Amino acid sequence: MQASAATPATTADASLAARAPMRAVLQSTYGSSDVLRVGTTARPRPSDDEVIVRVHAAGVARGDWHMMTGRPYLMRVMGFGFSAPKSPVAGMDVAGTVVAIGAKATRFAVGDEVFGVAHGAFAEYAAAREGKLARKPASVSFEDAAVSAVSGITALQALRDAGHLAPGQRVLVVGASGGVGTFAVQLARAMGAEVDGVCSASKMELVRSLGAREVFDYAKGGFTDGTRRWDLVLDVGGNTALALLRRALTPTGRLVFVGGEHGGDWTAGFGRPLGAMLLGLFVKQRFAMHATREVAVDIEHVARYLERGALKPPIDRRIGLDGVSAALRDLEAGRVRGKIVVVVGE
Repeated sequence: MQASAATPATTADASLAARAPMRAVLQSTYGSSDVLRVGTTARPRPSDDEVIVRVHAAGVARGDWHMMTGRPYLMRVMGFGFSAPKSPVAGMDVAGTVVAIGAKATRFAVGDEVFGVAHGAFAEYAAAREGKLARKPASVSFEDAAVSAVSGITALQALRDAGHLAPGQRVLVVGASGGVGTFAVQLARAMGAEVDGVCSASKMELVRSLGAREVFDYAKGGFTDGTRRWDLVLDVGGNTALALLRRALTPTGRLVFVGGEHGGDWTAGFGRPLGAMLLGLFVKQRFAMHATREVAVDIEHVARYLERGALKPPIDRRIGLDGVSAALRDLEAGRVRGKIVVVVGE
């Protein structure tokens, strides 16, 4: 549904056009969490295909750590900023209310409640391309919506597009207690699969609560002993050897690599999936490396799962802007169960 006719940069807040200051998590260089600071900066203005969102909540995702550190270095070459991030404000996952509309943006009106992917979500206001947003269902809280876009569409696309998941298949999610993994367990169940998970011992109960039938302790490695086989294995940011993962697959099963958090500062573990692609030329098992596409149509799919209760983000904690640095340290150290939400404003 299109918004009513809008003049360029239509706004519900006159101070927005005056570039009034806002609080935000700022970053001027790459590095550890010490490079982040809470300060003030000018509120953003929308480009032609953008809207401005008054942020109610934002989600902390693994991608925020990558943007903070600039690692793997390959991402700098790909256009995210060579010596410093292009966006001076950190954060991607956002939920809030539209307060301004770009000249060519037609999908939303001022006052719409939305969620999705933004530039600089850890702030009181954020700019977002309209093609990376969806309307927030009225029954879904801003907090739940804020942590759902990036992890939700990553899990959905990995299962549906890369994994070709069919109802009745058996799915194993390796890394089932993290942001993407917790969504993958729930979405696979909603898509009619039988789901098992792998995580650290301290997080096994969380994964069971999400609907996993059997949960394996990652440290013990029982899921690769060859006694059980799955039609689809999602390896979410893990580092299990390819030969062991193949033992968990049926003879014609499919292995999908979702990200790579180990393997060096340059490529962050791309070696395993690239090796798998070559091996796939000679065996019946199939291998895929998933790259997330930030598109509104899939954020809308996630919205529908949220609305009907098939998807419920597990919230580890709620923090303010001042807590983002510590949250990213905990994320890197593996001390997060599910998602962290940044509560910005009502």
